[in-house]
Parts: sequence; structure tokens; C-alpha cells
Amino acid sequence: MTALDTPAGQLAPGDAQLRGQYLREVLELLYPGCSTAAPGRRVVEYLAIPDARRCKLLVPTASRRVAAAAVRRFSEPQGRIGRLKRDAVAMALHSGAWTALVRDRVRLTSPDTGGDTVDRFLSEALGTPLHVSIHIGPARANRKPVLQLLDPRGRTIGFAKFGVGPLTRRLVRAEAAALSALSHVRLPEIVVPSILHAGQWRGLQVLVQSALPVWQPRVPLSPARLQRAMAEVAGACGLSQGWLATSPYWSDLRNRLCQLVADTPADSGRAATEVAQLFEAARALVEHAAELNLRYGAWHGDWAPWNMANVEDALLIWDWERFTPGVPLGFDAVHHDLQRQIQAGVDAQAAVETTVRQAPALLEPFGVAPGSAEITALLYLVDLATRYLADRQAEAGARLGVTGTWLLPVLIRKVRSL
Repeated sequence: MTALDTPAGQLAPGDAQLRGQYLREVLELLYPGCSTAAPGRRVVEYLAIPDARRCKLLVPTASRRVAAAAVRRFSEPQGRIGRLKRDAVAMALHSGAWTALVRDRVRLTSPDTGGDTVDRFLSEALGTPLHVSIHIGPARANRKPVLQLLDPRGRTIGFAKFGVGPLTRRLVRAEAAALSALSHVRLPEIVVPSILHAGQWRGLQVLVQSALPVWQPRVPLSPARLQRAMAEVAGACGLSQGWLATSPYWSDLRNRLCQLVADTPADSGRAATEVAQLFEAARALVEHAAELNLRYGAWHGDWAPWNMANVEDALLIWDWERFTPGVPLGFDAVHHDLQRQIQAGVDAQAAVETTVRQAPALLEPFGVAPGSAEITALLYLVDLATRYLADRQAEAGARLGVTGTWLLPVLIRKVRSL
């Protein structure tokens, strides 16, 4: 595929170049056989938001109403300025005055009748005509094409995720399994998406889930309601209790750590050092707390502020691809606190320090004894670091992919002080 059909197709260094490269890769996957430059029948045309060089969202131009809805209903920006910018773009698209704010278009053409495109596949899978908008996320190992599906009236039907490599295919399958399991559990505190379609298309793993009404006005979320919701998820697959050293949780974590060691070449520099440090910290931690009696339940796995929305009559939770049963109770509370701080601009290493220090208060609602709270928080750090290193987030260019700059120093220091 050649350069985007726009003057802004010349990419700047850094994140803009990575986004441009990823945009081309996504379009090649979703529109096989199509081109942005070759002559032929036009298959689809998108507007690049905010522009082709920094593209975060592609919205279809077939309908003003659909284009405006694609911007307005994809997600809720953090902060007043972000919401004003979103609303301004949506208004411009709806009125037809979009050229004042959105300059760049991506036209896809095909020499034949369009072939097996993603639009056609999803319309047939869901049994209804639809348009798609495409989210272009930041660099990370688990980045995958995420599409918003809209009907001709601009109503959001659902969201589709496509697993394109070994990691993202596994995560899409895991989320489908999680949503299927949760559909059989009564969860009065939260609303979870339902599965509209799951399967494969052209070698990609596909999950289409219902749209949660994230565009509804947000209301303040009380700590008590958040704690009740997390406790509800924790008990979704049942609870258990037992010593840490003999628990299925530690057995699974140890296996993941051993696999990580086996998969990391000894001469891989920083990665090998981080893996060795993590393995030793985990061994020392469990050796110290071998006979600690803990309770275990499920966790969402990435319960962060950007994966939930509290609206008038519901707490909406999405992105269940990391859902896992049988972890120490309270992992979600620790993760949410850490991610909340980082999102607010707190230095990542300082945020880890604060979260561990606050562990007794964070875990008290889950019945975790004060003497077990710090161990639980440190186990969470081991689990998170194992995920980052196994997923190779640093190699993917994730902002916090190098755990040795923020997470590992705190973990190692805390374990040594036990």
C-alpha cells in the first residue's frame, strides 16, 4: 500500500510515523486488495481525525450523520477541553463544514467489485447494513484494530476487535471466553457487553460485542460503589482460600515466570536483566510469605479509569481480555489505584510507591488483613511485570514498557525490606 491520498501523508518522526505505519497495516488487513493510490472503483473513503499524520480515528464519509456519530460516540474524552474538541469536530461533520477542521481523507480503491472487505464481512455476520469507523491506538504490544459499527441512522450497533498476531489473537479469544462466562453470572452492580459475533475472518480472530452507552452523561462514582462492583467481579467465579505457596495462583504465576525465563535469551541485554530480577524478587517474596493464608477470586485484569464509565443508572465496564479467576482478592483495587495516579500525571515510580503504601486501605473492603495487604500489592506488581515482559511491551514501544525504569525498582526494594 502506498502513501495516504493526502498532502499530510508525509509522516513526521516519532509517534506520528508509527501511527502512519500502523494505519497502513490496519487498512491492508481490513481491505485486502485495495489501494490508496491505484485507479479503480472507490470502495470506501475515510476522514482521518485529527489528520493523517497523527491519526487516531478514521470515520466514513458516506453519511454526515454517521460520520458525526462515529466521532461523538466512540469514547468519552478525559477533560473539558477534549470534550469540546470532540463536539466541535462532530458538529462540523454533521453540518458539512468539516473541511475547516479535518483536512485529510483516505480513499481506498479496488480494481474489482471490492472483494472481501471488513464492511461486507461484518454486515453479513450481523445481518444488517452498517458503516465502520476505525480506532488507531498508541503503540503497545496488545494493540489491535478496534472498529465502531454504526447503522445508516448513525446508531452504534457494537464494537469489533480483530486479533492479528499470536498475542492479540489470544487476547480476543480470552475476552470472548470472559464475556461468555460473565453472561451466566448475575452482576447487579455493573453492565458488561454481550457477544454479537465471535469467530475468524481471513485468519484474524474476531469478536463483536454490544455497544455500552458510553456517550451518556457521566455521574460521579463513589468509592463505595466502585468497591462493591470490584467485589462483585471478584466473586463471579467463586472464592477460595489457602496458603500462598501451595495455591493454584502461585503455581500458575511460577509457570509463567519460568516460561518467561525460557523465552528470554541470556544475551538480550536489558530484557534478560529485568527477567532475572523479577524472577528473584518473586521467589524471595513467596518464600517469605509461603504460609500466608490468602483468599482468591477473579479480577477484570485492567480495571482502569479509561475502561469504565459511571452513568446515571449503571457502571459500564469494558475490555475484559485480561479477566482471570483465582488471583488474590483486591488485585483490581490495586491496579485501578496505580493506573488512576499515572493517568493523572504522577511519576510512574512514585505512583507504585504510593499504591503499595496505601494497600491496607485499598484492600480493607475486600477483607484483606493489614498484615497481608502489602504482600498482595507486591504479588500484583510481580503479576503485572510478568505480563509486560511476556507481552514484550518495551519492544512494541509502549510508554511504560521498560519495567526497570519504574515498577521493578520499587518491587525489589520492598521485597528486600520484608
